[in-house]
Amino acid sequence: MPLPRLCIVVPCYNEQDVLPITAPLFVQELVDLEEKGKISPQSCVLLVNDGSADGTWGIIEDLSKSDARIQGVSLSRNRGHQYALLAGYTVACQVADIAISIDCDGQDDITAMERMVDAYMQGNDIVYGVRSDRSSDSAFKRGSAELFYRIQHAMGIESEFNHADYRLMSRRALSALLKYHEANVFLRGLIPLVGFSSTTVEYVRHERMAGESHYPFRKMLAFALDGITSFSIQPIRFITFFGIIASLLSFVGMIWAFVNALLGNTVSGWASLACLVCFMGGIQLMSLGIIGEYVGKTYLETKRRPRFFIEKMTPRLRGEQRAASGSVTSDGASTKRD
Repeated sequence: MPLPRLCIVVPCYNEQDVLPITAPLFVQELVDLEEKGKISPQSCVLLVNDGSADGTWGIIEDLSKSDARIQGVSLSRNRGHQYALLAGYTVACQVADIAISIDCDGQDDITAMERMVDAYMQGNDIVYGVRSDRSSDSAFKRGSAELFYRIQHAMGIESEFNHADYRLMSRRALSALLKYHEANVFLRGLIPLVGFSSTTVEYVRHERMAGESHYPFRKMLAFALDGITSFSIQPIRFITFFGIIASLLSFVGMIWAFVNALLGNTVSGWASLACLVCFMGGIQLMSLGIIGEYVGKTYLETKRRPRFFIEKMTPRLRGEQRAASGSVTSDGASTKRD
């Protein structure tokens, strides 16, 4: 069996501070795996520039010129982490046998890649990198993350507990993933739907090596909401269930009020009435918001717009990609020949 060609997919957004530190580490891991006879010498690191506003793309071009193992693509504009990762998967599917996605900040344990490759050689198409502990996180982030995973499972969403986007996927799994065309991309929920044999590899997550996190609480909250509403209709069913309960209680209240009116036991009750009106008004607004979230997602899906465009490629990758298929057109992506 020939050695698999590995492509390490690294989404990058405004990472000019950390990229010069972590890129050589990714390359060194490739060298180590090659020397151990586990991957092909044609393996590469694919850096995906997600429309960065700093000098990230210039650094990627310089790294590519100095090391043949480093290749890069640049999206035409910032599309977000999930779309940048999907763009990297699209390219990797055409030039490699397996792809390992990892963040650029150096927090994920790079040495876990060897165990991922070993798991692939044992017959697994998907290998999830799972954090063995979250001691490096704050108490709030650790608690909110665990709550998010538990809510997902309660909503019937398949996802790997304590898994982010550090994973290995075979070309067969990547090809299957790219057949999903929804505009609302949540890869942690999509990939388990692909099926195929899978396993997990545990690792310890470290502190960020340089730069600042691009995922503040606001973005994490939006990401969690997308993850739930893209894969589950349980919130809509909750509204229905709550509406039935509220209707039954209201019916009982009407009977109680009618009986008291006949008995002459009526009271002013303005405070209780005001509280009830405010409570029901808040519930109605919340319900409309949840329904509106689903309507908005349906609206975006019906447009069928391309999810990303690839504007630039480093020269070596452009040549390989031409030899493979002519252009990156899968999933609405395209390349600019410059």
